[in-house]
Amino acid sequence: MVNREKVEEAVRLLLEGIGEDVEREGLRETPERVARMYEELFAGMGACAGEHLSKTFEAAKSGMVIERDIPFYSVCEHHMLPFYGKIHIAYLPEGKVVGISKLARTVEVFARRLQIQERLTGQIADAIMESLHPAGVLVMAQAEHMCMTMRGIKKPGSQTVTLAVRGDFEKNEKLQNQFFQMMQTE
Repeated sequence: MVNREKVEEAVRLLLEGIGEDVEREGLRETPERVARMYEELFAGMGACAGEHLSKTFEAAKSGMVIERDIPFYSVCEHHMLPFYGKIHIAYLPEGKVVGISKLARTVEVFARRLQIQERLTGQIADAIMESLHPAGVLVMAQAEHMCMTMRGIKKPGSQTVTLAVRGDFEKNEKLQNQFFQMMQTE
């Protein structure tokens, strides 16, 4: 959980470190604003995805379930800059499904932490496998990283794509192809 006092002090030191006057009008309340913002951005630190995935419904032979274009925002642990994009989740239920909003909530649990995209993608897939016990899971994340856009190489619009496959999706190329074909439909 976020310790507001420590964050506020750190922001004051950072502002002083870059040569700012922490007492000037526009900055006086900035440490408090940043601390409140960090509580929101890092709300996933103490959250458990299993809580969201525990409410299930029976669904015999339901076939592949895909929830696509789930928007997410996260913060890269390397530069503490945002990365954001969309996550697509496919799973093969084995008798039970979860409410589709719970998949989006699962994304939020892991996105609201200091993260790297590769880990985020895998954590979502693993949480679904552990909680729902489906035959397989495939998670694809597409994101733009501000560390690539506004600093360093400065390549706005570039996308990083990561994929985590578990269970039947690992072994069955036909299933993977079916997922990618379904992703191309509008």
